[in-house]
Amino acid sequence: MTKEEQLLERRLAELSKTAYHRNIVTYSDFLNLNELNILYSLPKDKLYTRYITFGGYVPAERQMAAFLPDALYLCGIFGEDETVLHQNFPFCAVYVKPAHEKYAEDLTHRDYLGAVLNLGIERSRLGDILIVGKGAILFICSSLKEYLTEGLRRVRHTDVSVSLADMDTFTYTPRIEEIKGTVASVRLDSLLSLAFSSSRTKLSGLTEGGKVYVNGRLITSNGFQPKENDVISVRGMGKFQYIGTLSKTKKNRIFVIIHKYV
Repeated sequence: MTKEEQLLERRLAELSKTAYHRNIVTYSDFLNLNELNILYSLPKDKLYTRYITFGGYVPAERQMAAFLPDALYLCGIFGEDETVLHQNFPFCAVYVKPAHEKYAEDLTHRDYLGAVLNLGIERSRLGDILIVGKGAILFICSSLKEYLTEGLRRVRHTDVSVSLADMDTFTYTPRIEEIKGTVASVRLDSLLSLAFSSSRTKLSGLTEGGKVYVNGRLITSNGFQPKENDVISVRGMGKFQYIGTLSKTKKNRIFVIIHKYV
């Protein structure tokens, strides 16, 4: 572990400890895939409470962690309904759209990220950025919503307007490309090959190089067998959901279906 990763591990453990002793819900900043993996890999003896993660929609890549003291469950405040907890995460969604769509550039994820970071906002305070038509949806810590809505006026050379979304009614359905194909076995490398239209040999280095995550957990074995509905993320390439198997061919190959996020 690097020094930064060790500091994060201690910070997450401290948030759990605070939640336990003060009987309150505590929250992390937005965690990326590697940071989520550190959370998921924490030994049980370092955590005092249970936790859930949420990033505003399913399947968000950057998510906050909420550490939940058992006392709140015992009192029946939350029960097992995570929807109530999701509504209380301290972040919001904002819509960023061109002030004059006719003259707007085709802006990318990097353009929006750069514009927000140029305001002095740290990356850990910003969640996913979703390109929607000519605009984008950004998730940001609630404490920064006024600063962002007032300060973000231009992305590259495009004038923009920013408005808040109602998180109680907010919904987002990712665009997907449905891919069907056959594999010799439901292994991680086989599914990667199908999703990214490349050979298993060329893609095997991604897993061994620590770039592949399944449901936020780092996987370093190409022979790992995902389960139905697992979300597989590859840093720098994208992500997809393994839906499941459909049938077997006469040559005993397995016909599978995946949803690739586009």
